[in-house]
Amino acid sequence: LFVGTARDVSNQLRRGQTADLRVPSTWQVPGYPNIHVTRPLKFLPNSIPAARRFNEWMYRCHTARVARQLGFLAPTLWLNPHYAVHMVGKMSEDCTIYDITDDWITLTQSESLTRLITEQDKELCRVADAVIVCSQKLYDIKRQLARNLHLIPNGVDAAHYRCVLDDTGPLPDEAADWPHPVYGYTGTIHPDRVDVGLVERLAKRLTAGCFALVGPGFLPDPDRDRLLATGKVFFTGPVPYQRLPQFMRAFDVCITPHMVTPFTESLNPIKLWEYLAAGKPIVSTDIAGFRDFPSLVRIAADEDSFLAALQEAIHESPEAGEARRSEALRHSWDARVDQILEVVARCRNSPSREL
Repeated sequence: LFVGTARDVSNQLRRGQTADLRVPSTWQVPGYPNIHVTRPLKFLPNSIPAARRFNEWMYRCHTARVARQLGFLAPTLWLNPHYAVHMVGKMSEDCTIYDITDDWITLTQSESLTRLITEQDKELCRVADAVIVCSQKLYDIKRQLARNLHLIPNGVDAAHYRCVLDDTGPLPDEAADWPHPVYGYTGTIHPDRVDVGLVERLAKRLTAGCFALVGPGFLPDPDRDRLLATGKVFFTGPVPYQRLPQFMRAFDVCITPHMVTPFTESLNPIKLWEYLAAGKPIVSTDIAGFRDFPSLVRIAADEDSFLAALQEAIHESPEAGEARRSEALRHSWDARVDQILEVVARCRNSPSREL
């Protein structure tokens, strides 16, 4: 049972966008009879402490009801968001796993929100039967907070991206207007990740080609407008996972123009493994994960070196692509899941579990 983001009733009513409130709250994932998704309702703004506690109670009640309907008796409680700490010990769970994928404490946000996240994260690290992190930086940060800490990096379904180099035929309609060479990015387009200034300066200096940013966009309108004004930056918006390899087929070079910050240092970007599986040349700023593969990724320290790396990448030999794909096979999700299941099994069977 996957419990998704709560549907925000008050926010959607204010905006007059209530379609999300009229769809079923729980459904089975097509093709996967053993996977269900549910999305509780959130009635009040979380900025008010009493309202947040009410929302949390409603969230637990909804989740427990759906779990009972599905026959869950003593489930493993797998928590990714820090704010789900309120669920621990209240869901009849057999054990609790806290899965940390990002250092949310270092995001650009208000001091009060940073304090709240810090408290929630610290408490969840303390009470969880196991804490799993995906990067060495996160492991170092959580070492003193978690009593049972495991480093398990992200992975990839390499076969899903095999078509990027192997397929021929029509490309997605959205890529029809992209002038080549195409320098493509996949993932969340957020100002705490993407170095907007760098992309803008590079776009202005391109003598040919364009930047294609594929994924959900969270840039402020002024930043987005600045990039569009160059005439060399294209946005696709969110793209279904099944279609992503087809968009990457249109790329000549895969890029990661991320900010270099404490937040990005905490990441183990899934796009690293996807780019490797795709086989296309890769150019990245000097960030965690990508810098670990200097023979397969071109690392750029500044605007000039990034531009030079792009020009070099488009003339790369085909053999390098096969080396990347071979590396990706060593980091399959199957191998990662084996590690995760071992952690869960130990927690469920531990005689010394306590909250």
